[in-house]
Amino acid sequence: MSDEVEEQGAGGLEQEKARRLAALDAMRSKGDNPYPYRFDRSHSLADIRAEHTELEAGSETQSHVSVAGRIMLKRDQGKLIFATLQDRTDAVQLFVSKAVVGDELFDYINDLDLGDWVGATGKVMTTRKGELSIKVESLTLLSKAVRPMPDKWHGLTDTDTRYRQRYADLIGNEESRRMFAVRHAVIASFRRTLHERGFIEVETPVLHVEAGGAHARPFLTHHNALDMPLYLRIALELHLKRLIVGGMERVYEIGRVFRNEGISTRHNPEFTMMELYQAFADYTDIMDLTETLFVNAAIDATGSSVVTIDDVQVDLAQPWRRVRMIDLVKEATGVEVHPSQSREQLAELAVKHGVKVEKHFGPGKIIEELFEATCEASLREPTFVTGHPVEISPLAREDRNDPFLTERFELFVGGRELANAYSELNDPVVQRARFEDEQKQKEAGNAEAGTVDEDYIRALEYGMPPTGGLGIGMDRLVMLIGGAQSIRDVILFPTLRSEVF
Repeated sequence: MSDEVEEQGAGGLEQEKARRLAALDAMRSKGDNPYPYRFDRSHSLADIRAEHTELEAGSETQSHVSVAGRIMLKRDQGKLIFATLQDRTDAVQLFVSKAVVGDELFDYINDLDLGDWVGATGKVMTTRKGELSIKVESLTLLSKAVRPMPDKWHGLTDTDTRYRQRYADLIGNEESRRMFAVRHAVIASFRRTLHERGFIEVETPVLHVEAGGAHARPFLTHHNALDMPLYLRIALELHLKRLIVGGMERVYEIGRVFRNEGISTRHNPEFTMMELYQAFADYTDIMDLTETLFVNAAIDATGSSVVTIDDVQVDLAQPWRRVRMIDLVKEATGVEVHPSQSREQLAELAVKHGVKVEKHFGPGKIIEELFEATCEASLREPTFVTGHPVEISPLAREDRNDPFLTERFELFVGGRELANAYSELNDPVVQRARFEDEQKQKEAGNAEAGTVDEDYIRALEYGMPPTGGLGIGMDRLVMLIGGAQSIRDVILFPTLRSEVF
């Protein structure tokens, strides 16, 4: 019988599908159900491997197991069939002897296709070559694969197809499976670390009346029953801080946010953020917590705090550099900069370094643009960039030693921003003035600027204690810990152009 269609042209694929559909019809005509409702599995394949690590070659145990998975490889050697069964955890060989299962079941198994899901029962054994196996006594088809798997040796080689057909990519791509195991471990680690520190996990609305908490273009939608426009959230921040006002003291959320922006190796229109807020703390406390979260996540996901950046191993457990944005710009340009300087002076420096200055840019925004152009890409090892100008930090507290700067940091690793944090602004009068400045910027042409959120100001008027806040891009963190080069490698279903069928 045909093993697998190696070169799947349109005709070859349709012929193979037709053959498998005919096999389905034949099974049904005999009264067999190719899609049974359930199967009782006693062990995962990883469990079996863990329990029998010391089994000598050529051994047979009295351990009866029931396992389930997908057939990945199969070869017929006359009176024996060897098949590789794969579940979520591992892969183990099925050893099928005609003498044990009889002619009818042997032929039935021989007629199965690669990609079919099966449940099998038998004894754990090893072959003479030491291959851990299950000596099959009974086997049931659990789901017939009508479409053949991607090429069994190379998987999906086209990158776009891998992302579009993640279900097929996961079947044959061990690296993809590893990456999403890393993602799960990182998120679970965050939850564990925050729970240990008394944080409460909450859920806040995805549909917002005001698109606030970040500088980004929102997605706009419409609620029919209320006949009102709504935005998909661009950040989690403002609702979480309302909960601090309400006295919850330590809260966090891991959730999807949406920004109507471009797509690149670092950007996807919907992505996962973790935001937390801690009452009675400032941004220096949050720096310490950030280091703890990252180190714990790396160890929990990979067993080590060491990650690879530009082919260089970096230990996240080492203290991270802390440096002001204006000092980094001075290092890069040789010129001292500060938001108190004139706009003209800073704009001249920006143009000298190839930075386009828009008419709505103030001195603080020009400094940020200079930083992005001259410094950001060089920040390879973990670096806390602090002291952002007030103009670009409408929700952060003024620096206690410099009224032109804020108590804010962004974390950069491998030239990418991974986190953003503040000593949170909690003065409702100052917050209103900041929002009104943003509204003016929006009216002047800055599409990413925010508006005045009256309800948030009302919440602040009830009193918010001193608070430190943090936002982390979880996708980029998984890229760092897992060693991925594109954000699409760590998002199961990234946003792509529409497929033409």
